[in-house]
Amino acid sequence: MAHLIVSAALLLLVAAVIPGMRVRGAIPALIAAFVLGLVNALVRPLAVVVTLPLTVVTFGLFLLFVNGAMLKLAALVVPGFQIRGFLPALWGSLLLTVCNLFVEAYVGPGW
Repeated sequence: MAHLIVSAALLLLVAAVIPGMRVRGAIPALIAAFVLGLVNALVRPLAVVVTLPLTVVTFGLFLLFVNGAMLKLAALVVPGFQIRGFLPALWGSLLLTVCNLFVEAYVGPGW
C-alpha cells in the first residue's frame, strides 16, 4: 500500500514537471499508479520480448520507448490521467524511473 501511495505521489510530481502530462488529483493518481503497476507486470514483459532484437541492436535504449508506451497505455485507460503525445510519455517515464530509483536508494530495496 505504501508503494502505491509513493508511486501516486511521484506520478503527481512528474506530471507537474513534464508539459503535456496531466493528473487531475490524488484519486486519479492512485488509480494511475495501480494501472501502471498492472501494465508493467502484465504487458511490459511481452513488449520487451517482442522488441528484444531492436533492444539488442540499440544496446537497451529502446527500452525507454517501451517504458514510454507503457505509461501512455496507462494514461489511455485511466480517466483524469492524460498524456498528450509520445514525447511527454517518454520524458515522463524517464523521470518517473529516476525518481523511483532515488526513492529505492533512500528507503532501501524491496520496500
